[in-house]
Amino acid sequence: MYDFEYHKPTTIADAVKILAADPDAKPISGGMTLLPALKHRLNKPSALVDLGGIAELRGVKREGNAIVIGAMAKHYEVATDPLVKEAIPALARMASTVGDTQVRNRGTLGGSLANNDPAADYPAAALALGATFITSRRSIPADDFFVGMFTTALEPDELLVAVSFPIPEKAGYAKLRNPASRYSMAGVFVAKGPAGVKVGVNGAASCAFRQTEMEAALSANWSADALSGVTQSPDDLNSDIHGGAEYRAHLVIVMAKRALADAG
Repeated sequence: MYDFEYHKPTTIADAVKILAADPDAKPISGGMTLLPALKHRLNKPSALVDLGGIAELRGVKREGNAIVIGAMAKHYEVATDPLVKEAIPALARMASTVGDTQVRNRGTLGGSLANNDPAADYPAAALALGATFITSRRSIPADDFFVGMFTTALEPDELLVAVSFPIPEKAGYAKLRNPASRYSMAGVFVAKGPAGVKVGVNGAASCAFRQTEMEAALSANWSADALSGVTQSPDDLNSDIHGGAEYRAHLVIVMAKRALADAG
């Protein structure tokens, strides 16, 4: 691990000020990805800005027909919060499957979304639920937030403050984990709500994406039968020793049907 300065601000404004003054500084929340990278000397920030002391980044509340979750909410908190479990039970169930017990008690919602790991669960949920990302300077729709592998629309001195999830009529999630790493090889989150039907896919490609052909089919008929004629192109899907692109394309269809069963 390389040397770095350490800051622990208590306000969003102070954290943003530090990041703006030093382009090589990095924010850290749960540290589930950044700390291993530092240990292996794969990253060399000049400073770490610990977000753990900022109370503004915590909490879960209902605002109208949406659940707003602070960026520093841990996966365990999302999985067990009464508001989330009542309004968006599929999101709570999904959070309960993230990583393992240790990861769920350290990793955060905002850290996962800002990191945008291809195998992370939350991006698929954000896309399917039509979430809005509230940052230190603006609001970003989920469709505009995920740019590419480990890349989002966030600027270097911009912090994710909270995520607003519209409450759906129905929603469900299913994934197949890699038997070795336990990361998602393909996961599908389906949701039916005020904005219509949306389907988010994670793990299968370099970045989470919406499956628009499924959305059209499920808009006409909310059932697994509606997916019988839907195909997922293997183009641009991941291919590795654990499964080729065509296998992952097949998994997307299978997981979508399981997600519909999860949604009831």
